[in-house]
Amino acid sequence: MSSENIAFSELNLSQPVLNAISKIGYETPSPIQARAIPALLDGKDIVGLAQTGTGKTAAFALPLLSSIDTQSSDTQVLVLAPTRELAIQVAEAFQSYASELNNFHVLPIYGGQDMRGQLRQLKRGAQVVVGTPGRVMDHLRRNSLDLSNLKAMVLDEADEMLRMGFIDDVTWIMEHTPESRQTALFSATMPKEIRRVANTYLRSPEEIKVARESTTGSNIEQAYWMVSGTNKLDALTRILEVEPFDGIIMFVRTKTATVELAEKLEARGYSAAAINGDMNQALRERTIERLKNKSLDILIATDVAARGIDVERVSHVINYDIPYDSEAYVHRIGRTGRAGRSGKAILFVAPREKRLLYSIEKATGQRIEAMKLPSGDTVSAARIDQFLQQITDVVNSEEDMSFFEELLAKYSRENDLEPEAIATALAYLLQKNRPLQVKFADIKPERERSRDRGERGERPRRSNRGPEEGMKRYRIEVGRNHGARPGDIVGAIANEAGLKGRSIGQIKLFDSFATLDLPEDLAPAQAKKIASLHVRGQQLSLSEDRGPMRKGGDKGKAKPRKRKA
Repeated sequence: MSSENIAFSELNLSQPVLNAISKIGYETPSPIQARAIPALLDGKDIVGLAQTGTGKTAAFALPLLSSIDTQSSDTQVLVLAPTRELAIQVAEAFQSYASELNNFHVLPIYGGQDMRGQLRQLKRGAQVVVGTPGRVMDHLRRNSLDLSNLKAMVLDEADEMLRMGFIDDVTWIMEHTPESRQTALFSATMPKEIRRVANTYLRSPEEIKVARESTTGSNIEQAYWMVSGTNKLDALTRILEVEPFDGIIMFVRTKTATVELAEKLEARGYSAAAINGDMNQALRERTIERLKNKSLDILIATDVAARGIDVERVSHVINYDIPYDSEAYVHRIGRTGRAGRSGKAILFVAPREKRLLYSIEKATGQRIEAMKLPSGDTVSAARIDQFLQQITDVVNSEEDMSFFEELLAKYSRENDLEPEAIATALAYLLQKNRPLQVKFADIKPERERSRDRGERGERPRRSNRGPEEGMKRYRIEVGRNHGARPGDIVGAIANEAGLKGRSIGQIKLFDSFATLDLPEDLAPAQAKKIASLHVRGQQLSLSEDRGPMRKGGDKGKAKPRKRKA
């Protein structure tokens, strides 16, 4: 079955699910969706070999939601995910796809989150539970998670769970689920340990393998900014101040957001309009024509509303909301760089959406560079340049300005004022509501930046600078040579040691080890748990950091003396 000649409406999904994805803008399934959805609807077990970003969440969520019994509050679907970030994303996707289902509840459960809140929510009931292995095991041992009526189980990113040392936990959980359950296993690769799980716990699974197809044009410059939600609009307006753009298509996830963002940008003086699925065809065409004839500069759209838009003057695509899969990202940024022109794509990424950023990079085979938010001085310089250019344009125009010359000459004589003084007053009147000199507070905290730098691949230098007040520096025996990322370390510790992510300080990766800052009052039991954890197949072996090596650098020739935690 090919995704090129089939629509979601032909896949026998339930009508509420079809209504929900129609509102989102989904029309044609991706290759993994076109093959996995019919198999899961038929009750088959499947093994899906697919990279993150190919649309695999919808591939299992849509068919499983189509068979959910919302009259029962029993847990009917369990999804295991390697990290809390992925668990949250999968839960949000289920909630979005179930927007037309009444009495539906999905619950993400993971370490570092208040256990009491999870216990209350589980007692109320959730038809779908998405969790990390450690926290799911905790609830099964407490008997707070009842899987006796489980219909289906999903192992998402199974190879990642293997690399993080969770595979034994996964098999323990599977042994505590009904044998009659349906199982879907998704993995980017198929190491022998994952193949053994599939052979042991899945029943004659149908194997579905899809290749990456996403590509982006080399004439499109791509950049991202790691944004904090409360400052998102402020960050956007800063960027618009300094980016020399012609036309912009800006993508958001919902129809409501198109209208809200357009109104906010218009209030800030930008020529902006919304386009979404609620607009009739005539109004949609008029709005696009305004973008073409330059009476409109910014179009805020959903994915479905932007389908088919081909406007050469679009110099920028801004992903105000990151898309859930790489295919959507490729389609979005393809709206710029048309007719051989160059274009620029800017992506806003919330900290918990970093996995989506990595999946887009992996699927497209292109690195997206971090961008620096324009400073107050940069915005001031841009405003001054624009202001002086306006003066130049008027001076060089053929407009008849004799009336103003006579008026201001008379005013100068009567008030004994120099022309410069009058020009200064006029400039102030013109710009007082949009000052040429602006100052901004730094939106992004330094701690967040330092963690991003490590995660984006820059090699840090070992320094003697100590941790922040209230923190203590430790060493763990996993590093770049093992393929580790700060996100892996944070995910493992937060999921399994009951330590909140925000309590984990700066992480610096080196070739064979890493340093991280943890609270000074770290409990011995937590330290022992962290020391036993595995990341990328390596035991962390937590120990107090003793500073830089005196010999051998970071090559494993010499290690500092360490004390076991």
